[in-house]
Amino acid sequence: MSSIGEDEPQEIYACTIAREIHNFDLLIEDMDAIFHESWGNLTFHEAATFLDSEESKSLEFLAIALDDTAESNLALIRTVIEKASARDIRMVLIAEALSPILLHQLLRSGADDFVPYPLPEAALQDAVIKLQKTDAAPEIAVPSQTPSGKQGTVFAVHALAGGVGGTNFAVNLAWELCGLAEATKKTVCILDFDFQCGAVSTYLDLARTEKVYELLSQTSNMDEDAFFAALQKFRDKLHVLTAPSDMLPLDLLTPDEIERVIAMARDQFDFVIIDMPRTVVHWTETVLNMADLYFAMLELDLRSAQNALRMIRAMKADGISMEKYRFILSRAPKFTDLSGKARAKRMGESLGISFAVNLPDGGTQIRDANDHGLPLSEYAAKNPLYKEINKFARALFEASETAAIAAE
Repeated sequence: MSSIGEDEPQEIYACTIAREIHNFDLLIEDMDAIFHESWGNLTFHEAATFLDSEESKSLEFLAIALDDTAESNLALIRTVIEKASARDIRMVLIAEALSPILLHQLLRSGADDFVPYPLPEAALQDAVIKLQKTDAAPEIAVPSQTPSGKQGTVFAVHALAGGVGGTNFAVNLAWELCGLAEATKKTVCILDFDFQCGAVSTYLDLARTEKVYELLSQTSNMDEDAFFAALQKFRDKLHVLTAPSDMLPLDLLTPDEIERVIAMARDQFDFVIIDMPRTVVHWTETVLNMADLYFAMLELDLRSAQNALRMIRAMKADGISMEKYRFILSRAPKFTDLSGKARAKRMGESLGISFAVNLPDGGTQIRDANDHGLPLSEYAAKNPLYKEINKFARALFEASETAAIAAE
């Protein structure tokens, strides 16, 4: 390690910035191995001054080491990152016990990547190589659709009110499509885009991992290997991208980043199911545009009707087509409930919509199946709700097959 001083004869190409660099011994070893004598170390106060000086003109790379004390110095750290970003200096955050929300804020400030500490073997070198490749690569506009791969069918599920069964429908629809696609060796994945309260992992008894956040925070560098590393498999059939392990802001991803994730999933799988958050966010329209069908779920009650009306008004006010929308009535009246069926008809007429499918009330078996982390086909195959979801999945699968044959 070189000292950064006034009479330093050797140019400094890389630098670590830390409150106490000696708390990061593995970082020192890796920096020595990669940059030899062409790197130095600064505190955050020194870095804020150094980046304004002529001496820093040769600087190309920063490794910013942060621990759980970073929050108390957040303003200064962000200043350093913003100055370096303005100079097009590449930055990697070396994060030890740093909260995901704080890490998200610092990446948004201009940092390029992050690596957990203690450093995995060769992780820093891989990050440096990746950033060098990014510098060398020409700027290419990311297309809305990937030109190669499966070009899978995308179905989004959006519950318009709490408790209407959106996640339950999304999970069981994905599992039924898995069973139908198995004979033709087609593949299915489900993406949980509710970054705060997503329950897909609960309904399938899967653990939430840090790999999901690592993927979502670095979509610009995402490749097939990184994408599949963040996925989990249920019963060796259904691929699942769970919600992150921590409750994160719904604006964690920009519309462009959401587009990259969906494009990657669509390129690798024949069917992609997206479980949406109840809140309408700035990337909801992105999902709508990329989806083949967008399922909006509601119940036969006033709150659902009001929320559906707000949604329809918002779409029309923004000039967004409702062509892809399919409204699904959850806990629909039974066949013999003539009064309930009349209410459902009046509700559809007042909203100016029709219901693509009426899902019956599955009762307590639905709650129990979700608590056990099992699809309805394995826990309650005779349940009326399961039968209706299975029938709907078959209709979607057959329509997809017909469309594929027509396109050939």
